[in-house]
Amino acid sequence: MNEERLCLDCSLPLHGRADKKFCNDLCRNNYNNQLNSSSYNLVRNVNNILKRNRRILEELNPGGKTKTTRKKLSAKGFDFDYHTRSYLTGNGKTYHFCYEYGYLPLDGDEFLLVKREEI
Repeated sequence: MNEERLCLDCSLPLHGRADKKFCNDLCRNNYNNQLNSSSYNLVRNVNNILKRNRRILEELNPGGKTKTTRKKLSAKGFDFDYHTRSYLTGNGKTYHFCYEYGYLPLDGDEFLLVKREEI
């Protein structure tokens, strides 16, 4: 009944406490990093897209309110599929925000860029 316990990461025999799972901190960190790497990778990729979108909106809208075109946004790498929230106005218009910077699709390929001061 005295089974040999093995490290979950490197499979070396464990000595010491009965509930010990890893040889050392290196094995523990490596095991947990491998376990969570796929979910962290997805979150990291989405965050990078959101930060890039915010940076583009900030760059094209230094005054807080301006107009631009879809072509200019796309040329800088803006991804219209990702934003942090949407805001529906009373008159039925929908603003899309990347943190405090937002855009409103207008007629044609134009967009109104805005910056929300209070959040």
